[in-house]
Amino acid sequence: MTEIKNFDENLDLNNFLNSIIHGDCLEVMKKMPGKCVDLIITSPPYNLLNSTGNGLKPGTNCGKWKNAAIKSGYQNYDDNMPYDEYVSWQKACVSEMYRLIKDDGAIFYNNKNRVQAGLLQDRGEIVRDFPLRQVIIWKRSGAINFNSGYFLPTTEQIYMICNKDFKLIKGANKYTDVWEIRQEFKNPHPAPFPEELIDRIISSAPGQIVLDPFAGSGTTGVSAKKFGRDFILIEKSEEYCRMAKARLDGSDWRDTKKLEPIQVEIGF
Repeated sequence: MTEIKNFDENLDLNNFLNSIIHGDCLEVMKKMPGKCVDLIITSPPYNLLNSTGNGLKPGTNCGKWKNAAIKSGYQNYDDNMPYDEYVSWQKACVSEMYRLIKDDGAIFYNNKNRVQAGLLQDRGEIVRDFPLRQVIIWKRSGAINFNSGYFLPTTEQIYMICNKDFKLIKGANKYTDVWEIRQEFKNPHPAPFPEELIDRIISSAPGQIVLDPFAGSGTTGVSAKKFGRDFILIEKSEEYCRMAKARLDGSDWRDTKKLEPIQVEIGF
């Protein structure tokens, strides 16, 4: 059974393998020893509710997006930060991630460029100070365009930040740098990773310990188990922790009303 745990800096990290750590990822990562994981795969909130257009806006019906799960933000985070604060927060997160990977480790950091008030918000600004090796374009399918002023947006960026000794598993370089993978529609989390996307990353990268600091519904853990890897998931939302635990244990995880409560004391 997968355990949900609080992080104790006095405990050996091995005690947290194949577990979900409930807490703020930045605070948890600061307490983890350096060079302790092989691979990090994550996707933070995109700050979508900080919108200048007619799409997602807090306090409204979000225009044509009124039925989108993301319109209410995430559990414990409203996805509406001033841009400078968002960039600063994400730089701090990536800095901790980079401290945690081994000399042959890599980070696959998924985010999404946006245009706001006529200006490009280039997420490359977040990863500028780190050894970026490649930008993978994730082409989602199944999107719907409600705005006649725009072409249908279907791409996101996966920034591949690698230490110099990192190499792909033999044969993985057959993939191009554009991945057409359908987005996930049957997941109650507002912005889930598709399992196929994580499968491709994990099956292409060596290393035993996989970390996801923004674990959400636990897709990274599900994929890690599939390929015989160890995982560490960090998630701030209690509901998402319960969702991920049920999913990893093979229980009904999509009906959040049926999820069992966390049996540990919350907090640090």
